[in-house]
Amino acid sequence: MKIERYLPAPALSLILLITWLLMVSSLSFGQILLGLILALGIPLITRRFWLPLPRIKHPIKLAFFVLRVLGDIVVANIQVSLLIWSPKRAPHPGFIEYPLHVQDRLAITLLANTITMTPGTVSTNISLDKSSLLIHALDMSDEQALIRDIYERYERPIKEIFEC
Repeated sequence: MKIERYLPAPALSLILLITWLLMVSSLSFGQILLGLILALGIPLITRRFWLPLPRIKHPIKLAFFVLRVLGDIVVANIQVSLLIWSPKRAPHPGFIEYPLHVQDRLAITLLANTITMTPGTVSTNISLDKSSLLIHALDMSDEQALIRDIYERYERPIKEIFEC
């Protein structure tokens, strides 16, 4: 009997259980039992929809990437707040078509989500041929500088982490 058959994603199950218990703010028997049912059932029901996950080739680079993104989120929040509250400076919103260098679905998704999580930018569309990502920027003065910045800060590290 393989454990993967009944517990396909142990880490996900643990996260689901902890999240459930935090959401309900209770450690009663009923809530723990319901959390266990959800934590075991959701991965079993959804596993056929999962794509095979690529191996993380450089976990240290992943840790630095996560720290960079968290720092960028803090800085971008401050920049957007100053932009919104500053009566002297109007934002220059715009769309750019960002050329993708990665083709792996997970890498593209990770890049698009990273861009969206950073205040001031939102990824809005991935081209059908996976060659570009349409991005809306709240304040964009130099399109090429934004493209370079996204590549250097996010896409290149993602390529290195997964060696796409």
